[in-house]
Amino acid sequence: MKSSLAALIGISKVQQTLLQRMTKQHHLTVSEWQLLDHIGGGENTQEILAAKTNLDTSTLSRQLKGLVTKNMVTKKAIGRDKRQLVYTITEQGTATAEDINTAFEALSDDVFEHWSTDERNLLQILLNRLDKSMDRQRMVKG
Repeated sequence: MKSSLAALIGISKVQQTLLQRMTKQHHLTVSEWQLLDHIGGGENTQEILAAKTNLDTSTLSRQLKGLVTKNMVTKKAIGRDKRQLVYTITEQGTATAEDINTAFEALSDDVFEHWSTDERNLLQILLNRLDKSMDRQRMVKG
């Protein structure tokens, strides 16, 4: 039997592959889809997006530029010096995000189809606990 962390690595690889397939059908990367969701949720400046996504400025800028090029979001310069940009999701971006989110929910339903509510709840509790433990390790080692 694999250790818990080894099993999580394998699960993560499979999940990433499935997410890449879903987003590729819409000509997006997984990161672009997640960013699109943030923008659709009202997080609309680079400063806010950087804080929420933990992406560095250059990576975030590159992904935002890709979303603008693909007509998923628009950008508008604001402020006196026009240096701050506000991003807004387009109709195409909203439709695309909804399609991918629906596919993601269907995947979740398929994966947990034979799990009881108690099993799903227990997994959620354990994953939240693992997340906190991993965060503590990151802070100690970081």
